[in-house]
Amino acid sequence: MEHTMALWLFAAVFIVLLSGFPVAFALSGTALAFAGLGLWLEVFDVAFLNALPNRLYGIMTNETLIAVPLFVFMGVMLERSKVAESLLESMTDLLGSLKGGLGIAVTLVGMLMAASTGIVGATVVTMGLLSLPTMLRRNYDPAIACGTICASGTLGQIIPPSIVLVLLGDIISTAYQQAQLDNGIFAPETVSVGDLFAGALIPGLSLVVLYLIYIAALALIKPDLMPLTVQPVERDWRFYAKILGSLTPPLALIVSVLGSIIGGLATPTEAASVGAVGAIILAVIKGQFNLQQIRYVVQNTTQVTSMVFMILMGAALFSLVFRGFGGDELIVSLLSDLPGGKFGAVFCVMLIMFLLGFMLDFIEIIFVIVPIVGPVLLAMDINPVWLGVMMALNLQTSFLTPPFGFALFYLRGVAPPEITTLQIYKGVIPFIAIQILMLGVLAFWPQLATWLPALIYAKPL
Repeated sequence: MEHTMALWLFAAVFIVLLSGFPVAFALSGTALAFAGLGLWLEVFDVAFLNALPNRLYGIMTNETLIAVPLFVFMGVMLERSKVAESLLESMTDLLGSLKGGLGIAVTLVGMLMAASTGIVGATVVTMGLLSLPTMLRRNYDPAIACGTICASGTLGQIIPPSIVLVLLGDIISTAYQQAQLDNGIFAPETVSVGDLFAGALIPGLSLVVLYLIYIAALALIKPDLMPLTVQPVERDWRFYAKILGSLTPPLALIVSVLGSIIGGLATPTEAASVGAVGAIILAVIKGQFNLQQIRYVVQNTTQVTSMVFMILMGAALFSLVFRGFGGDELIVSLLSDLPGGKFGAVFCVMLIMFLLGFMLDFIEIIFVIVPIVGPVLLAMDINPVWLGVMMALNLQTSFLTPPFGFALFYLRGVAPPEITTLQIYKGVIPFIAIQILMLGVLAFWPQLATWLPALIYAKPL
């Protein structure tokens, strides 16, 4: 009876989420309703609800989660400071005379913006507004232009510092400790957001390289899709000074944030504060720091942060009720009985997360799915850094996949009327294939994610 209630609870939450009801209240309201029903049927122990205050206190005192509003502030401030506009102009001048140069420039700027902001929606919208009209004016195929923008915009999921990796790192850390305790290890090892940042760096950059290879190869094979319409500019010292002036601020910000984390000089929270201050300095340099901008950035940061923490609290209640109905035991049983052992269990979870990514936001998936399946998978002696990077890359893929990929909706919202939804879908398909290829390579060669953390933090491969 208990396991049946756990399944009905999961199904009910999924239906309520699809109805469009606010996520935090869908999770907590449905969980409370089922807890009341379970108490009435005498199949639920109220002690699980008594644990909620401790869970909420743990969220309130979690220093890692303080990085969330700081990274959001950094991303929104950079979005408003016209850094992307300056970068795109300079990179277009630098690469525009090459075949496919504009597409390469857009991808590189998307990578830099992803590493600077860590917010997918902001990057896709910004790149769509800035680069799509330019690419269309220069007779780029609309599908290629849309696909390049969507793919480069979603790099914010996997390239640190990423909000996805911050949230995923915190959940994976908790799941890893729980898995070790369940296995009788009472001095558990830890995994940090810094480990996940280091682990995601090589797969993220490898993905960018694969994107660039595809764009360059397509420009050579089918030059009519990406015509060379930019005349070479005179490359004197002024030209290179302009390029350097555009590249230096975001690169300095990236190095200061990532370098301080990976180098062990600062925690992710401390580095996020450095990034927030750095974003303010860039806005001042660009002449975009005023009362109106501050108001906009603070309001957006507050809205996003409030949403994240409300969902986190709702997910904590849902997780407790789900466990109260024996849902964790049911998940253990289901994943353990799958053919293929560890590989079969990971493949099944990845497939479920990929499909859920069509309909749910990454925050909902991280807070609802990962706490349930994470301890089970990690108890199978799976490397937590590798698992976290695989999940982030998988969520990024679902962000791109038609018909419900969120990045497609972001671009559709800012694209000119002459761009059709079918063109956007057509453009992202090759990049989805590249993403799946990267997932396969990472699954076959986990060292891509585990080598750098092992080198920096002396973690096991």
